[in-house]
Amino acid sequence: MANNYFQFKQFTIHQDQCAMKVCTDACLFGAYIADELQTGVRSAVKNILDIGTGTGLLSLMLAQKTNVEIDTVEIDTAAYLQAKENIEQSLWKEKVTIYNNNIRQFESHKKYDCIISNPPFFENDLISDDKKKNAAKHDSTLTLQELLTHTERLLSAEGFFALLLPYHRTNYFEEEAEKLNFSLAKKILVKQTTKHKYFRSILIFSRNKITTQTKAITIKNESGNYSEEFILLLKDYYLYL
Repeated sequence: MANNYFQFKQFTIHQDQCAMKVCTDACLFGAYIADELQTGVRSAVKNILDIGTGTGLLSLMLAQKTNVEIDTVEIDTAAYLQAKENIEQSLWKEKVTIYNNNIRQFESHKKYDCIISNPPFFENDLISDDKKKNAAKHDSTLTLQELLTHTERLLSAEGFFALLLPYHRTNYFEEEAEKLNFSLAKKILVKQTTKHKYFRSILIFSRNKITTQTKAITIKNESGNYSEEFILLLKDYYLYL
């Protein structure tokens, strides 16, 4: 049984009311994007939108590492209330604002320099009997095409967006993004270990035409310990790194 909370170095994620719990690949995604926001041209980002925040994990990971304003949207009321509690109990409650809303109806007076999402997974895969988990893991609530449409609507002219996907959905999403004139800036392919196949992709898109940079990250090495790159990214978050 999953723990009711996940303790990080600087914040706690309570998760008993959320269908999708804290997982290693989501933590890696948050840490990688936080690193991106601290370096290079992306350090100029002034605001962030987190679509489908769940527990609030990604927003809090980014809040720990940046000084920008973060808006986050969650359609499920129970998840929204839990994320709101997690945010309000954190050090960064003044710069993270959460909305209990459907992204289809979400309106903002501003455009966002960075949009992140860990969207519904596993379209056309096995559907569980748990309706909340279906909404969180499947795109019955929000399709990937809709996610792209609303990202395009809310993203600033010079902004970028990033998402975490199952590896087998990568090529499909790239093709759909290209239809809206998004350019794939970075593709990070993720393996559990050197013996496993890729199981996740971290994709970063820009409105500007750019040559794609591709790299791979392995979470654990041959000895079963976290890899050096994983430790470097997560050492400011995980308690025992």
